[in-house]
Amino acid sequence: MEVLTHTFEPVCDENSRVLILGSFPSVRSRETGFYYGHAQNRFWKVTAALTDQPVPETVEEKKAMLLKGRIAIWDVIASCQIKGSSDSSIRSVTPNDVAGLLRRTKIDAVFANGEKAWSLYEKYCADACRKTAVKLPSTSPANAAWPLARLIERWRELILPFLSVDSYRERAYTVRECAPKDGGIRGGNDVYGPDNEDRGL
Repeated sequence: MEVLTHTFEPVCDENSRVLILGSFPSVRSRETGFYYGHAQNRFWKVTAALTDQPVPETVEEKKAMLLKGRIAIWDVIASCQIKGSSDSSIRSVTPNDVAGLLRRTKIDAVFANGEKAWSLYEKYCADACRKTAVKLPSTSPANAAWPLARLIERWRELILPFLSVDSYRERAYTVRECAPKDGGIRGGNDVYGPDNEDRGL
């Protein structure tokens, strides 16, 4: 497998408060030159509901929605070997400088979209970032156990407390105290579902 390089920049600005990380762009995203390019990936529907905005269609609309909602997005991997869109095939990883991004911004909390993004962050970025990432259920269509309404509910539950500037410190402490070592949230039997085979990111 050849080594592929991540070619698009993180979406963030001085108002961003949370960072949502993926693993590496899928084939469709690499073709379109932007995040979550597969039509069946539910990322844009979930984040539109999270920010109480219409589902964006164009790249510019997607960027504007995220920035208005104070959400930053990026991927853990800067370059790697990968077969198609299969996370399980990823080899020879060079991570992005997530720690550098956090130092340059006012981002308070890091989230990972699915198991693979979370495990990659833990392996390659967590020590330098000195932040624990909260694992979100994947928006991939492969995660069929999580219908859209359930995804939206869970993402709201985990992310919205960090988007309130006034209540950030108190609520962030509570969420982190509830986070077990695997990055999930205690108190339920939720399974975060597959996101590593033809995930359509």
